[in-house]
Amino acid sequence: MNTAVPEFSNKFLTGNEYQSPGFQPGLFARFFPSLLFYSRLFGGPVFHLCRIAAKGLCDDAAWTYASVEVSDLVERLGGKILIEGMDAINAVDGPCLFVANHMSTLETFMLPGIIRPRRPVTFVVKKSLVTLPFFGAVMRSREPVVVGRSNPREDLARVLVEGKERLARGISIIIFPQSTRSPDFEPQRFNTIGIKLALHADVPVVPLALKTDVWGQGKKIKEFGKIRPELTVRYRFANPLRITGRGKEEHAVICDYIARSLQTWRQEDAVRLKSLEV
Repeated sequence: MNTAVPEFSNKFLTGNEYQSPGFQPGLFARFFPSLLFYSRLFGGPVFHLCRIAAKGLCDDAAWTYASVEVSDLVERLGGKILIEGMDAINAVDGPCLFVANHMSTLETFMLPGIIRPRRPVTFVVKKSLVTLPFFGAVMRSREPVVVGRSNPREDLARVLVEGKERLARGISIIIFPQSTRSPDFEPQRFNTIGIKLALHADVPVVPLALKTDVWGQGKKIKEFGKIRPELTVRYRFANPLRITGRGKEEHAVICDYIARSLQTWRQEDAVRLKSLEV
């Protein structure tokens, strides 16, 4: 049996924090960032993953390298990436749950490159992602927990059963408890499915606040929104939480953590954008 450890990109293995080194985009990138981003995304990492997934060859290493390629692409367009609190990813011995807000498609692409070099991980995803032509094979290769989003009770039962099974195998899980992607965070729409799974499987939760509106939402097709490299991509991991009782207090802590992070980041972005106008 091959017991070799896969080799992963070390881009984000930079200790507790990561900050983009700073890239000066070319003229075409400055004027047509969306066109350049999507053409390189689908002509590069997405095409490669779909091709090898069709052959059953999409492993963790390929998934992680493709994820890092997407991060590189954001930076080459002049986008800045800031990640804080990465020590929290390694702070627990066994598997854990990463509970995060869901702002855009970008975090789905980027998080494997940040987390997988440190620990095995998968997602809770909606059914439509695993049934897509071509890219569905990529998602299925990651053994995600799949929910239909039409029956909350059935979704919860599936997450509790399949999520616990993944966690028992040492695979951590990323879950977005919002009902849909949104640039705004509404605590009342941030459900407790992650808290319930953590209680059921007896694993800690790592809260994750993120701001990824550099990849906007399209009016007709959400996945094809405007790319705005002037906005900073941000991820902030908090220390792991153990859920006690029914988890109401921990859920409130997570919601407050995300809301406060977003408020701070928006203020910082506003100052930065204003300075660029001067």
